[in-house]
Amino acid sequence: MKDTYETTYVQSLSDPASFWTQQAQALAWDEFPTQTYTQDEHGHATWFPDGKLNVSALCLDQHIEEGYGEQVALIYDSPVTGNIQHITYRQLREQVALLAGGLRSLGLETGDTAIIYMPMIPQAAVAMLACARLGITHSVVFGGFAPHELAIRIDDCAPKAIITASHGIEIDKLIPYQPYVDAAIEEAKHKPEHVITYRRPNAVVAHDSDQHIDYEELIAQASPADPVSVPSTHPL
Repeated sequence: MKDTYETTYVQSLSDPASFWTQQAQALAWDEFPTQTYTQDEHGHATWFPDGKLNVSALCLDQHIEEGYGEQVALIYDSPVTGNIQHITYRQLREQVALLAGGLRSLGLETGDTAIIYMPMIPQAAVAMLACARLGITHSVVFGGFAPHELAIRIDDCAPKAIITASHGIEIDKLIPYQPYVDAAIEEAKHKPEHVITYRRPNAVVAHDSDQHIDYEELIAQASPADPVSVPSTHPL
């Protein structure tokens, strides 16, 4: 193992262009790059500048196409609620494609931004991959952050939508998220067009305005979205 590592390391230094071109062949590109990297006069490198792909497709579709669709992609095991889920690649892609379709139906598209303000639940991963599927840049904000801290991040990335949950759980305490989101939007200068709220079990969510959209209702009405091809340098 040590000899293999050292040989690989030396190759990456002696001929980085050839080495990383070879590594790139392991990915399913929509357009394989003709250049491995370019470097400006300051020594800053841009990797695979003319390549195109989609991270959501690499995480999900590629594995399904290779025959691993029924294998487990995500294990959720909550020590607080006792909820345990095993989600396969095929099941995860279905959820991701539907949420991406829901986002698209709201007018979100490649180049837009979204904030994900959720607890550590499967829907948080779904939201990240759904954004990546459309080329929407997402910012993950720690669920439960105070409204002022969330407002700072809203103004920083100017999201078109916020994807959140009804509440988080800390041991035996419920932390309501929607009032935090409402207060943050009121404080922020930038106003997101949509707030999508995932209603966790036993939660009651008050939809105070047309801005609030129920997560499950959104995906129930959505058509699955195919991955959008974006440049390899496109921000997640």
